[in-house]
Amino acid sequence: MKTYPTERVRNVALMGHSGSGKTSLTEAMLFDTGAITRMGRVEDGNTVSDFDPEEKRRHISINLTTIPVEWEGYKLNIIDTPGYLDFQGDVFSASLAADAVLLVVDAVSGVEVGAELAWQVAVDGKLPRMVFINKMDRENANADRVLASLSETFGANFVPVQVPIGSESSFRGVVDLFSKQAFVGPEGKREAAPANLASAVQAALTRLTEAAAEGDDDLIMKYLEGEELTPEEIQRGLSVGVRKGDVVPVFFGSATHNLGIQALMSGLAAVVPPFTASAGVAARDPKGEEITLHPTADGPLALFVFKTVADPFVGKLTYFRVMSGELAGETRLFNPRANIEERLGQIYVLRGKEQITVERLALGDIGAVAKLTETITGDTLCAREAQVTIKPPSYPNPLYEVAITPKTQQDAAKMGTALTRLVEQDPTLRWRYESATRQTILSGMGDTHIEVAVRNLEAKFGVNVDVSVPKVPYRETVTRSAADQYRHKKQTGGAGQFAEVHMEIKPLERGGGFEYDTSRVFGGVIASSFFPSIEKGIRSVMEQGVIAGYPVVDVRCEVYDGKMHPVDSKDIAFQIAGREVFKKVFEAAGPVLLEPIMKVRITVPDEYVGDIIGDLNTRRAIVQGMNQERKKSVIEAQVPLAEMQRYAVDLRSLTQGRGVYTAELSHYAVVPAHIQQQIIEQARKEREEREKEK
Repeated sequence: MKTYPTERVRNVALMGHSGSGKTSLTEAMLFDTGAITRMGRVEDGNTVSDFDPEEKRRHISINLTTIPVEWEGYKLNIIDTPGYLDFQGDVFSASLAADAVLLVVDAVSGVEVGAELAWQVAVDGKLPRMVFINKMDRENANADRVLASLSETFGANFVPVQVPIGSESSFRGVVDLFSKQAFVGPEGKREAAPANLASAVQAALTRLTEAAAEGDDDLIMKYLEGEELTPEEIQRGLSVGVRKGDVVPVFFGSATHNLGIQALMSGLAAVVPPFTASAGVAARDPKGEEITLHPTADGPLALFVFKTVADPFVGKLTYFRVMSGELAGETRLFNPRANIEERLGQIYVLRGKEQITVERLALGDIGAVAKLTETITGDTLCAREAQVTIKPPSYPNPLYEVAITPKTQQDAAKMGTALTRLVEQDPTLRWRYESATRQTILSGMGDTHIEVAVRNLEAKFGVNVDVSVPKVPYRETVTRSAADQYRHKKQTGGAGQFAEVHMEIKPLERGGGFEYDTSRVFGGVIASSFFPSIEKGIRSVMEQGVIAGYPVVDVRCEVYDGKMHPVDSKDIAFQIAGREVFKKVFEAAGPVLLEPIMKVRITVPDEYVGDIIGDLNTRRAIVQGMNQERKKSVIEAQVPLAEMQRYAVDLRSLTQGRGVYTAELSHYAVVPAHIQQQIIEQARKEREEREKEK
């Protein structure tokens, strides 16, 4: 593949709901440009874009893939993104690799939840937007209905740049309003526009001309003076309007039957603004101050990494976009985050899994390199003498968690490294060790996301794990003061052990942590050298808990008296005494469990509000307010984490996939008494079972 100059490169991210036809659209583009000789089908698992084994098995896109095609002297870098919400991380990643977003919408289903997410990502990223209404040949396809739905949902100025020829089973192509030519059949045969569409073409052209004129002061004056705009002027004005976000061009076609695809590619080449027309990208200088990095070919080299993939054969593949300067092979660049220099070897252009070798990449173009050591998704690679860090997208926080347990000792040895490599590839995957429950937690966007991640652990890293619902990380604390004493005395024939500790425990405010005080001890009844031993004993119990096996928080322990023996008192004796007196006093101080309370924000269409409120009431939620945003209802509530662990799945079921939510820890609160008793009883049973196994 030859090197294309920046003004001839167009990076277009395909976004939309799962099943809208994005991957099929890439197949048609590849076929029409001669890159493949036969179109694959998602159902058959033989498309260029969906090459991952999991994608073939599930018949959905899971990973972002790049599909470069060459058309009429332009290089169109098509970025195929997943439509299934569990894999939305790659939708965010694509936003910094794209010049524009092409929203793919089903001509029958219209605007769906995946399209709503994609639209918001494009708006937040200040990306030009376009729409491709796909599946125009399906029964009940209705372009006018979809256009009305787009306008109602997003409130933008949607302007068709084509007129469909026929509808449903009689759909056979489109009339391009720029050239006034018809593109007919799978081969895109160009011919005169059908006479019966003359009035429709003229009406659409008038609307397009008005939208284009509004984007340029000179053009609007010419238009208002009654002069006719040339096709080049219409194209120029429309491109300006698209770049500003004032106009959203609409295309029509059928990807699976390859109808209207050639006209679409010509339209993308004409309308999508080149990278040099952008306002730049947000970045930080070496001092951490915010700057704007403007795209210039003669500037210092800077690459943004928007995707990393662990390839079993090649190793790690790193996808990047040239954000400043131009890239030639065999160079060294600095990674400011990792504070290391990386060696970039052979440069590739990736078409699905195919690696096409290239000598250089121009400003704005997309490529990949293999075997970088420390660079991960979201990193910047730049010249050491001109360091800059490009601000990565704000990825959504994971909403679905599982506890994972290695199946064998060999799996346990490899699990930590494998999990780290896995989350480096996907910023919406996280893992951590939860000390409160002594579990390894893997977090993602949904059950399918986690299921795929677990299968990748096995397939790519050779780590087998069992999955379960995580335990809730409760805390233990006290509600009142109490005091008591404990004497530890042990005589074994030789040197004995002796220690006596008197202790009072007091509750602290939430977040108070742990306080330890020995100032009330007088007269040397306990040597000061044993005070750390007592504290060590206390802390050992606090880690393991007293009533249900969860960490103890928000307590103050005051040692006020005790006794010691001149020979038998030693470190271990006071550790044991401190441990046992703490347990004894804790039990007497009104112990309770604390549970994490989540601050939840749920966004749903108005018709589902009643169902959501009713469901929240069954989850011990406290609804704190409701408001309207972007024609949807937003419900804010505080809900115990114990009631939210599978909410991602439940909300999808309640709202037919149209509801979304965010959750973050708000505070800890006392568990209701009847629930606390159940938790304590369950902990006791588990403890007895573990003892039996020993």
